[in-house]
Amino acid sequence: MGVATITLVVAAGAGGAWVAATAARAALGPVGWLGVALLAWPGIAQRSLDDHVRAVAVALERGDLADARTAVARIVGRDVATLDEAGVARAAIESLAESFCDGIAAPTCWLLALGLPGLWGYKAINTADSLIGHREPRWRAFGWASARLDDGANLIPARLGGALICVAGGGGWRIMWRDARRHASPNAGWTEAAMAGALGIRLAGPVAYDGVIADKPWIGDGRIGLTARDVRRALTVYRRACGLLWIVAGVVAWAR
Repeated sequence: MGVATITLVVAAGAGGAWVAATAARAALGPVGWLGVALLAWPGIAQRSLDDHVRAVAVALERGDLADARTAVARIVGRDVATLDEAGVARAAIESLAESFCDGIAAPTCWLLALGLPGLWGYKAINTADSLIGHREPRWRAFGWASARLDDGANLIPARLGGALICVAGGGGWRIMWRDARRHASPNAGWTEAAMAGALGIRLAGPVAYDGVIADKPWIGDGRIGLTARDVRRALTVYRRACGLLWIVAGVVAWAR
């Protein structure tokens, strides 16, 4: 049932995108690419991610920890009620680094590889993984296919994303190579370790989900007492990495 579900979901996402792209090209002729670009735009969450993480930084700068917890709860799945300033900042930076892969780098890669159907097919996979790709025994069999498909779809984009963060941050290569595999995900660790190395901080570590502490290993060698300034630094690296990604995408598109 899980395999059937993800097959239908991806077929609907990619098939619908193919129909929309074909219609846009037929209606707009030589400028049909503009229609395709508009249809692709909602699938790349660059500005949305920036806005959500920046809201956390603003709340921390005001000294409003309650508002900061509310802001970070919109982008993470962990318990936030007991997080201190450092915990909130760390959660925001981790989400920023991880989401750079599945929210920006991966959709862009699949757009370049397979056009609009590739982008929306990937978004269908990533959304299905979030909704049904759970490890709990009750759901594991149903969500397994979505989770493994998402792992495969992010394999190259995650490593590309990690490299871009290292370039954008002026370092972090050693930590990325050493610590990427400490993450439970085969992909998320690459961008998180790259960000930790680039900023000289530590990410991950013990966190609580639904009242249960998950004893995650630390990623990075640096400070754990993070502040709003570190969130701002992470946003700067993120924006540079996005710019580098668009340069790479432009070169690939031009070459094709």
